[in-house]
Amino acid sequence: TGETKVENTAEKTGSSASATAETTATPTINYDDFAKVDLRVGQILTAERIAKSEKLLKLQVDLGPQIGQRQILAGIAKYYEPEAIVGRKVAVVANLKPAKLMGIESQGMLLAGSDDAGNLELVTPGSALPPGSTIR
Repeated sequence: TGETKVENTAEKTGSSASATAETTATPTINYDDFAKVDLRVGQILTAERIAKSEKLLKLQVDLGPQIGQRQILAGIAKYYEPEAIVGRKVAVVANLKPAKLMGIESQGMLLAGSDDAGNLELVTPGSALPPGSTIR
């Protein structure tokens, strides 16, 4: 595991744990790279399971008047029932290049967090923000 590698590296080199932790941390990006990501508030209008997929839900997401609706496939079917997320506001990567999953086009990505136990939760912006609002 990652922890074992950190401990072994520290033992072999005699370096401090904090110096070793820096080498195994998430790589950093500069602000210009981050600024390329268009994060928006989306509101889920419809959600349905995809036949032959245990993981994917097909969503129609409102990203406001400037962008409109997008079809997004999300690997959240093990964590959320479709009817339970309709109407929910979510954080969306709006400028992700479209991709086909199981022959269906996905035009964005929802943001979610997960823990070491495998729990997953959608990132939810405040209820006061309308669809299409920029997340900074």
